[in-house]
Amino acid sequence: MSPPPGGGIPARRRSLAETCAKNRPRPLPASGIGTADVPGRSKCAVRLPFTREAFFDLLAAYNTSLWPAVIALWMASALAWAWLVSSSGRSHDRWIGGLLAVHWAWSAIAYHAVFFTRINPAAWLFTVFFLVQAALFVWFGLIKRELSFRSSRTAWILVGRSLMLYALLYPAIAAVEHGSVVRAPTFAVPCPTMIFTAGVLLLASSTRRSLTIVPIIWSAIGGSAAFLLGVSADYALPVAGAALALFAFQKPNTLSPNAASPLRSAAVR
Repeated sequence: MSPPPGGGIPARRRSLAETCAKNRPRPLPASGIGTADVPGRSKCAVRLPFTREAFFDLLAAYNTSLWPAVIALWMASALAWAWLVSSSGRSHDRWIGGLLAVHWAWSAIAYHAVFFTRINPAAWLFTVFFLVQAALFVWFGLIKRELSFRSSRTAWILVGRSLMLYALLYPAIAAVEHGSVVRAPTFAVPCPTMIFTAGVLLLASSTRRSLTIVPIIWSAIGGSAAFLLGVSADYALPVAGAALALFAFQKPNTLSPNAASPLRSAAVR
């Protein structure tokens, strides 16, 4: 008896495999123009609406097009870290709040809206989230001046400074991991932006809980994607999110690292 067409593979299974192959996302060309469309992905072994290859092609297009702005944001962030480490951050409260607003607005528009929407329609929703976060930093950091920094002696200071430093080292970590500076997440993209922001907020002597909500949500979204895409530099996202959540809920509404917390006993000398 001769085997059925398809080498003995049941027709339903062959049909599913053909559907998955047919709907496999197309990688972006060098220009960065294009989309990755995966209709029926719930039936296929695809966890994201784009391939890993398409994602790194998109990063290459982003880095190639916008590298001067990326470097400028990195330098401004390094200056903010230096101010906060030297305990002179209090005189730069509004400047740091403005920098965070720029970070989140940049990730919303330059990354999510302009680039990431090409391969993931959900990026439009992410754009809204990030713009809301930018607006909150403008409101509380620049207008109401409720984001302030001063020297304190809690372990949150050590955690915050470490997260900020990790975010600044993120481009080098990602480049070593992926063997490329261009085809890798660098800086001024959502994940290092969240890590940097978490570090800054942990150093704040006063802030608002509402400033922590979107970063905590993104730590879960970005952290899950990091495992699916194999971006180990983003494994710090759940750590940053957990630290920020613990910090945020230690005291209602207006937060201070000097308030009672499980980390207070481990003071930074």
